[in-house]
Amino acid sequence: MQLSLSTWLEIESYLDRSTGIIIPIGSTEQHGPNGLIGTDAICPTRIAAGIEEKMDVLIAPTINYGMAQHHMAFPGTITLRPSTLIRLVSDVIESLQQHGFTHFYFINGHGGNIPPVTTAFCEIYHAAGKDNGVSPRCRLANWWRNDAITDLAAELYGDAEGHHATVSEVALSYFAHPEAVKSVVMNPEIAPNGEIYDAADYRRKFPDGRIGSSPQLATAEDGERFYQLAVAALSNDYERFIMGDK
Repeated sequence: MQLSLSTWLEIESYLDRSTGIIIPIGSTEQHGPNGLIGTDAICPTRIAAGIEEKMDVLIAPTINYGMAQHHMAFPGTITLRPSTLIRLVSDVIESLQQHGFTHFYFINGHGGNIPPVTTAFCEIYHAAGKDNGVSPRCRLANWWRNDAITDLAAELYGDAEGHHATVSEVALSYFAHPEAVKSVVMNPEIAPNGEIYDAADYRRKFPDGRIGSSPQLATAEDGERFYQLAVAALSNDYERFIMGDK
């Protein structure tokens, strides 16, 4: 069930059955020479749709922008300040909480979102405790951080999976949008690894945007395998999450 395609009456009826909601969150940022700028939002959006096919769950509109300041030397990237993302996540939760939602399950596609989003959770918990109010339950589920995903990536790509513009995320985005698959020759075949600081430092060290990866290996067929694993893992995790206090 999609929030944006529902009426308020349908949402009111849903709240009689469940007070949990799934909120995909990603980023709009470069993903190397063949990775889609929307990759980090595309992946959690597609996974959430797969979960919706398996169970009675409400899916909120995707938060397409994230904290991507370190990618700003690459055209097309759009970033939120960390403080903006903290406030945005807090406002989304507080709005939905006012209607009776209690469990907020964010499916995340971007590592840079982790500190601001979890900080937003902390601020919400702190405010509830200070006011002696009812504290909501919030979880950030990073779709790529489970053993089944990492094991498959290691099996398929080994060290070529990398750390940014990874083969697995590009493959999953290609599965979601096969019409947008890109074919690009990359040199070196596997990008170097290393630490970054700011956007200029990133572009200087990794001029094509990749870190440690070889995303020309990505296929829509592999992406479907990652998708199926993520849907299975996160469906189970969501069920445990909403049943946690019962």
